[in-house]
Amino acid sequence: MADTKVKAASKKTTASNGATAAIKGKGKAATTGGQPDPVLPGTDAPTMAASGTDVSKRAEAPSNFPKETYLRWYEQMQLMRKFEDKAGQLYGQQKIKGFCHLYIGQEACVAGAVSALEVGDKYITAYRDHAHPLALGTSPNAVMAELYAKATGCSKGKGGSMHMFDKSVGFMGGHGIVGGQVPMGAGIAFAEKYNKTGNLCICYMGDGAVRQGALHEAFNMAMLWKLPVIFVIENNGYAMGTSVARTSNVTDLYKIGLSYDMPSEPVNGMRVEDVHEAVARAAERARKGDGPTLLEFKTYRYKGHSMSDPAKYRTKEELEDYRHRDAIEGVRHTILSNNMATEADLEAIDEKIKAQVNESVEFAETSPFPTPDELYKDVYVQADYPYIHD
Repeated sequence: MADTKVKAASKKTTASNGATAAIKGKGKAATTGGQPDPVLPGTDAPTMAASGTDVSKRAEAPSNFPKETYLRWYEQMQLMRKFEDKAGQLYGQQKIKGFCHLYIGQEACVAGAVSALEVGDKYITAYRDHAHPLALGTSPNAVMAELYAKATGCSKGKGGSMHMFDKSVGFMGGHGIVGGQVPMGAGIAFAEKYNKTGNLCICYMGDGAVRQGALHEAFNMAMLWKLPVIFVIENNGYAMGTSVARTSNVTDLYKIGLSYDMPSEPVNGMRVEDVHEAVARAAERARKGDGPTLLEFKTYRYKGHSMSDPAKYRTKEELEDYRHRDAIEGVRHTILSNNMATEADLEAIDEKIKAQVNESVEFAETSPFPTPDELYKDVYVQADYPYIHD
């Protein structure tokens, strides 16, 4: 990561000073468990790691955003975390069946984007998709009911864990085909531009999806037509379980965008402030009509790829190292060290979230399953479309 500027070749577009500073430094990036460190060097992560999660031992953290923003981030990320902790438990009890991919550890990648974007903007992602609707305002009851395959779920019980959807908050779905959401994200952005809404689409993908050919087709068209889309690679280091270094000749994945003259930069996805700032810059560019941006969020998931993955491809020491860089703990530390709230205030938020999660489980448990005739509904927009069934 020797680059000190990130630029789109012919446009001479450079990354912000913050991103530039994050990738400066002598020597190679730190490694963890023999793999490239997904967290950018030059941040406060090593200090946080050295002191563990004991915030009393950390230096005072500067606050770059208002108190209200930090408290909103804390509540959003805690809801994502506690909801998925409970979902993991319920999966183990076989209350939730099928596939289940948890987002635990990556919460800042969503919270920072939501605070940087506007109502009316659209979000689309892959099948690790529980956190996005929660952050956007979908009821935890509806998300949990969907995990239970109940009729009261946000996809009426037809989507399950991998296919959450809530158009009312701008969430255009989780998608199970690896990389399939990338051209769809570009298509949504095309619709926003065509209809002159002033809105944009932020399209999330995993590091494994960048090897799909559809990504290159979408990148080319998005730049050619200057679509208002922000492409985000959530690089958690391992895709389904194989490290990026073993599957890609290019390990700084943001550089893929440079071949299309797309402004591209790496972002420390373990700091919600960095995510917000990077997304805000990309959104400004998109709304001006200057086209897409590629952001590589360097992040880390604490659980395996899915609930069936024991994650034996990494060490316990590596996992603990990243837990010490936890984005939620970072926000908590900033709040407390800047006297934005007290421990009691944060405990009250935690209790509120605990009650929300418990309520969502009760709601899902008591909700009905879809009736058989639901199989024939929502297939086409036209309600009386023929040929769906005899």
